[in-house]
Amino acid sequence: MMHKTTQKPTNRIKAFMTQVIILMLLFITKTNAQTVTPFITSGDQTRLLQQQATVSFGTNSGTNPSTVTVNAGTTYQTMDGFGYTLTEGSAEVISGMAATQQNQLLNDLYNPNTGLNASVIRISIAASDLSNSSYSYNETSGDTNMNNFSLNGPDLTYLIPIIKKIQLINPNIKILATPWSAPRWMKTNGSWVGGSLQTQYYAAYAKYFVKYIAAMQAQGIPIWAITPQNEPENPNNEPSMLMNSTEQKNFINQQLGPQLAAAGYGGVKIIAFDHNCDNTAYPIDVLNNSSYVDGAAFHLYLGNISAMSTVRNSTNKNVYFTEQYTGSGGSFGGDFGWHMQNVVIGSTNNWSKTVLEWNAANNSSLGPRTPGGCNTCLGAITVNNSTSYTKNVAYYIIGQISKYVKPGAVRIGSSSTSGSILSVGFKNPDGSIALVIYNSGGSNTIKVVSGSSAFNYTVPGSSAVTFTWGAGTPPPTGFPGYYNIISRNSNKGLDVADNSTTSGGRIQQYDITNGGGNNQRWKFVSDGAGNYYIIVKSTGMYLAVENNGTANGLKVQQRTFSNSNEFKWTVASLGGGYYKITNVNTGKSLDVENVSTANGANIQVWDYTGGLNQQWQFVQVESTAKRALSINPEENENIVDMAIFIDEASDNLKIETSHEGSADVQIFNINGQSVLKRNVNFVKGNLSEIEVSRLPKGVYIVRVSDSQGSYSKKILKQ
Repeated sequence: MMHKTTQKPTNRIKAFMTQVIILMLLFITKTNAQTVTPFITSGDQTRLLQQQATVSFGTNSGTNPSTVTVNAGTTYQTMDGFGYTLTEGSAEVISGMAATQQNQLLNDLYNPNTGLNASVIRISIAASDLSNSSYSYNETSGDTNMNNFSLNGPDLTYLIPIIKKIQLINPNIKILATPWSAPRWMKTNGSWVGGSLQTQYYAAYAKYFVKYIAAMQAQGIPIWAITPQNEPENPNNEPSMLMNSTEQKNFINQQLGPQLAAAGYGGVKIIAFDHNCDNTAYPIDVLNNSSYVDGAAFHLYLGNISAMSTVRNSTNKNVYFTEQYTGSGGSFGGDFGWHMQNVVIGSTNNWSKTVLEWNAANNSSLGPRTPGGCNTCLGAITVNNSTSYTKNVAYYIIGQISKYVKPGAVRIGSSSTSGSILSVGFKNPDGSIALVIYNSGGSNTIKVVSGSSAFNYTVPGSSAVTFTWGAGTPPPTGFPGYYNIISRNSNKGLDVADNSTTSGGRIQQYDITNGGGNNQRWKFVSDGAGNYYIIVKSTGMYLAVENNGTANGLKVQQRTFSNSNEFKWTVASLGGGYYKITNVNTGKSLDVENVSTANGANIQVWDYTGGLNQQWQFVQVESTAKRALSINPEENENIVDMAIFIDEASDNLKIETSHEGSADVQIFNINGQSVLKRNVNFVKGNLSEIEVSRLPKGVYIVRVSDSQGSYSKKILKQ
């Protein structure tokens, strides 16, 4: 009897504890809801690609007349990327800049991590109307064998060197090349303006394309795609050339396609049309009657953007949006709104694989340009002088999507119940979601629904917001703990030289055995925006570039934390288990000096060239496993992106977390007794401090409790 009565309370306790654990798990599930980061550009320019406070998905309840529903299970086209036309004039004005400002401008546009991540460049084959003059690559009349073909001239002087600099910033950049005109001697009117390609020169002109692709490849610039003619229905530009659909079909089928294939360039895409959305018959005719053609390209100076869907659905081939300009007489808010609605959201919702605005840069006189070239085209960048440039509306039009939607992203299902809220959604290759919204009306609190979850957000009037959530850059956050960071070239690891404990201690490469010492063990802590802090175990200091500089060859050090970009790094997979590690401030990559394989060689940053001394492998040497929920704080090790260490100089506990807002910080001794409790307010990118001078030396557990859950980590006070 006694035995039975002692069992019943035990069962009740077990049942009660089970309910408690279930409730706690439900609470944790709720408070650890998926975090969403918004980025806003407002029509009044008060916010320009500005990151906003994060919000979190919660339970979907209630109704909202402005509801955007995202369905990642419904997929459409894969994106090739976003960008601008880098005209010869653009390259010329950029070439005239001082080295530091030129580097900053190119990084602003093309850096995949710190800039807009513009990933497609459209260039002209010979002159466009925003070149300093009209020219071709072969001015020798009757030279049908292209013996005198040459890139010498403005392209070799200005354009090609700038492209090479962009390739160092973004090695995966795609180049789309388009002619504004054939050489004059091939045309019916012998003029740069108007006229058509004579049929007797179809073979010669196709050879001109082959020579061009080969010459660019010899410069280290692979051509990703070509269009046979820019705006083939516009005879008024300088340069320009007419080419109707029959002529384009015949030129592609009889000469261009076969010659490219025979020369080994069959992989270069041929994209037809490259003109306005008011004519669908032309691209449908070419696409349905040429096996060489990948798809069609569009502008929107006339017609409706839905023409892209019409052509895609009638041909089952790809469509690309390749040009739209912003004018010097326009307003920021008006141009931004029209382009967001029609070009960015409109074209991608109509199957476009690219979104390209017109010229990347020009001078304050809207030049250079040909005598008959556009005199109102406003570049994404205005180069004011050798040391100053201004970002214009097209910079933000492309940036609103290119920074957050990566090449290889897939468009996913997205629908809006409000006519004033336009949306398009994407799933990035890393699994993260980007949702681009434009609000054409007044300030509006919308609801975004994904599955059974939702969040509300107030979008300002005449403004765009891009929401991002979900998975991030692999792999460190997927494997919490410490790593050896090993050079592919030398098989040696990052090492704090001489086991230094001072800020500014040199970083070298050195042999690692059995996981190495604590000065060779590194952890990755997310900054919450796709970048990482890389922290050495021996001192808790941060991997950083010396002197807050941006030059090649700057040395890498361990440093005490400061809230600036030289402490942040991006990690990009190169395949095969190797990674590129790029400093956010410099846009340059972690590099072993002089491609050395010796112990003690300095670690520096350098423009990424793909060398083996710039490729790194992560070998996990300590793991941090998630443990079951427990009342004992030592065992309550829910993992979060959180850096905690004690600064011995100030005797302060320093904490940084990817979360923001108020939190309770409680410190326990090794026996589980609470010895200190403080309330702090976390600000992303900043360290919070708590004085711990009165605590004796020893091991402690720090527990942080905020609106999204509780997280604990051990520290050692020495």
